[in-house]
Amino acid sequence: MSLSNEITQLLLRMLEENGRAEIQRNELAERIGCVPSQINYVISSRFTPEQGYTVESRRGGGGYIKITRINYTAKEQMLMHIINSIGGAIDEKSARAILINLHQNELIEADKAKLLLAGINENCYKGLEPRLRQSVRAAILKQMLLACI
Repeated sequence: MSLSNEITQLLLRMLEENGRAEIQRNELAERIGCVPSQINYVISSRFTPEQGYTVESRRGGGGYIKITRINYTAKEQMLMHIINSIGGAIDEKSARAILINLHQNELIEADKAKLLLAGINENCYKGLEPRLRQSVRAAILKQMLLACI
């Protein structure tokens, strides 16, 4: 088993037992025999909001971290499904269709839909190289939808 998988399994066991995992980065790194940055990597790549987790972190004193599994309502589960389906890039037309659909299905309110539509508008991305616009739009759209949860 790889070191990353070992760390992940340990954290998942802690989550199952307690409903949350509270650790100190340095202490866990010493226990497993790795560097603290390996712990950071696992948490940042495998315990994300898109994967259903919240992570609270405090620097200093060994680097305290608290991981909690998010319990979503049906509405929030649908939004998470949509967030996860966006991928690494999206054009304005597709993003607009998603947002209009979310509003029409009453998953987001009209005022939020208007703000989100403004955030994905092509005018916001004119300063970026054309090859970067769709990936930046996707990242911003995902974060804005996460904020709606």
